[in-house]
Amino acid sequence: MTNDDRTQTDARPDTGARAARVWGALVDGVGAIGSLLIVALMLVICADVLSRNIVGASLPLVSELGALMVVMIVYLQLATTLRHDRLARADVFYAGFRALHPRKGALLGALFDLAGAWVIGVMALATLRVLERDIASGQFIGVTGVLTLPTWPFRAAILAGMTIAVMQFVLSVLAALPLAAAGGRDDRA
Repeated sequence: MTNDDRTQTDARPDTGARAARVWGALVDGVGAIGSLLIVALMLVICADVLSRNIVGASLPLVSELGALMVVMIVYLQLATTLRHDRLARADVFYAGFRALHPRKGALLGALFDLAGAWVIGVMALATLRVLERDIASGQFIGVTGVLTLPTWPFRAAILAGMTIAVMQFVLSVLAALPLAAAGGRDDRA
C-alpha cells in the first residue's frame, strides 16, 4: 500500500459516525421545525387576540389550527427530547439508581425505551389509519366558503414525528444494551 493509498483510506469518514451525524441532524432538524411552529402558533394566537380587540371578530381556523399544531409540535420535538435525554422521568429514583448500579440502570433505561417504542409505535399505526381515512375522505378543518385546510398534512407531520421518535427509542435501546450486558463485576449489589 502506497502512502497515497493510506491517505485516501484514512480520509474516508467512518460510516457509522457519518450515519450518526446525519441521524442527529434529522432529529434536531425536525425538533427545530417544531420550535418554529411554536413561534408560528404564538403569532396566530396574538393575531387572533388583536383581531378580537380591534375588529371585534375572531380569525377563522384559530382554534382548529391551534389544536392540530400543538399535537404536531409535541411529536415533532419528541425524538430530539429523547436524543438529548430530556424526557421526563422519575429522576428521584432513576438518576440515583443509575449512579449506584450502572448496568442495572442501563437495563432499566433500555426497558423504558423499549416500552416507549412500543407505545409510540402503536399510536403511529393508529395515526396511519387516521391519515389514510383523512386522505380518502378529503377531511378538512374550517368553514366551507370561508376558509378550509386539509387535515392530512398535519396528520402526516404527526406520523413522521412519531416514526422518528420510535426509531430514536430503538436506537436508545441498542445503545443501552451493551452497557447492560457488559461482563465483569456487576455494580454494587
